[in-house]
Amino acid sequence: MKKILKMFSNRKFKMILILTFLLFIYTTICAYSYAKNISSDISDSIFRLHVIANSDSTEDQDLKYIVRDKLLEYMNNICSDCSSKEEAIKIVEENKENFKQIAINTIRENGYSYDVNINIGNFEFPTKTYGDISLPAGFYDALRVEIGEAKGQNWWCVMFPPLCFVDISSGVVPEESKEQLETTLSDEEFTLISDNSDSQIQFKFKLLEFFTNSGLLTAKK
Repeated sequence: MKKILKMFSNRKFKMILILTFLLFIYTTICAYSYAKNISSDISDSIFRLHVIANSDSTEDQDLKYIVRDKLLEYMNNICSDCSSKEEAIKIVEENKENFKQIAINTIRENGYSYDVNINIGNFEFPTKTYGDISLPAGFYDALRVEIGEAKGQNWWCVMFPPLCFVDISSGVVPEESKEQLETTLSDEEFTLISDNSDSQIQFKFKLLEFFTNSGLLTAKK
């Protein structure tokens, strides 16, 4: 105990302790600033689709995927030529009722009477991988489709750039979608979400996940 007290009374030791603490604070602030900027830039470039099932029953989960497929088919028809996130959102807003009607008709055709609630807003998403592209957790603009009581597991994808079909086909993000991502993101940001082999990039991605999952990055619009 005396040795410890003597150590803390040592001026040199105190100085090292203070400098170490200040360095920790500085590093934390820099890391937070980096994560916040990267998270904001990525979310500002992406528009997502979020479909929530009525419940977790096998029937309701199967219905969710049927509704999803119909919505994707319609979305690919009206958004195939979109060149920006803003354009995609505008088209979806103009066709919001069509999306809802397609979902309702699909539900009725499959023998269910669930209602559908559709919203375009800014919602929280967990970390998600689409083929060889990984998007960090955070708040993203999205079209949310709630089936019935919307208490079941949900399904999400990216409407712009179009990555949605990746989960139900080859598992590889098309080059056109990557090119659209590259034009809207910085080299650092694109590398962060597309390169899983580099240990430094993996560390930065985990850093972004840490600040988001801890609730420190909640830049909800």
